[in-house]
Amino acid sequence: MPSIEPSTVAASYARAVLNAGADAPGAEGGADGTAGPGAWGSPLDRLPFTEVRALWDSVIGGADGASGAGGGDPHAGLRVGDAIKPGSLHVLGHVVLTCASLAEAAEAAVRYHPLVSQAGTVTVHRGAGTTRIGYRPTVDPAAMHPQQVEAVVTGMVRAARWIAGDGWAPRSVSFTHARTGSAEPYGRILGCPVAFGAPENALIVGNRDLDRRRAPHDPELGALHRAYADRLLRELSESVSLADRVRQWLDHAPLDAAGPADACRGLHLSPRTLRRALQEEGTSWRALLDGARHRRARRLLETTDLPLDRMAPLVGLSGATALVRAFTRWEGVTPGTYRREAKRPTRR
Repeated sequence: MPSIEPSTVAASYARAVLNAGADAPGAEGGADGTAGPGAWGSPLDRLPFTEVRALWDSVIGGADGASGAGGGDPHAGLRVGDAIKPGSLHVLGHVVLTCASLAEAAEAAVRYHPLVSQAGTVTVHRGAGTTRIGYRPTVDPAAMHPQQVEAVVTGMVRAARWIAGDGWAPRSVSFTHARTGSAEPYGRILGCPVAFGAPENALIVGNRDLDRRRAPHDPELGALHRAYADRLLRELSESVSLADRVRQWLDHAPLDAAGPADACRGLHLSPRTLRRALQEEGTSWRALLDGARHRRARRLLETTDLPLDRMAPLVGLSGATALVRAFTRWEGVTPGTYRREAKRPTRR
């Protein structure tokens, strides 16, 4: 089995994006049969995120594929998410259909979302009266169209309606990006207040809605789907080493607060399993964390003008002095020297 990068997307989901794009006014698609039923049969058939990005460029349209700036469709994500069908999500869609409540469906989304995409994670935070279901991209935000995020969040709303009925809506929805198109389609499709420039991509659901039992439902069929999904999840996770999975997790974690326990929760492992497996692979949490700090420091020096005292916490170090000491050990030069060389114009 080929190795799986953290930003890959299930080909079945990519097909759903393509099909929704083909349904857009004036769009072309499906003529060669590549988007037809059964073209990609398993969630282990993956597409690199770069290919998915190119697919979204074509679905959004416009001179540069940007959200509206080049004449593209700023609401393409809403359209794609609202058109999602159970088969688009492969086994996760069928697990959702057999859930007894929205609460069960949310838990399934957290666990099985990697079968749909490894370009983001789903989280659930339950409060006293409402629950926040969040989506966080794990790729560079600059590499992801806002419409891609909107498709995921809108798709979660559509999947909830498979259980709760077409008239159901969350209390509210929020996105971290700015709104680029007219407001009307958001309210019409999502059916609730929508905020932009928020701290998190999320939908807020009332706990009474979340816990309401659905009748009828088939727990035995649901158990069969979950067993199959668990097997696929194991096969997917075994396709890369645990050390690589931890590296991938660290590359998107807040390094000033990340610890082994956080990684264990994110990777569904026990601390003992993590320690033992990393030792068997010839590495350790400390070594992987050091490597993540090194990579992030290089990236920040290359792409920002942040002073070292502001950069240090982002790298997970106590201050500028600690950053200079660590970076000199990593690279053999000071951060200032590295930044000057990285930003020096290339001579032709």
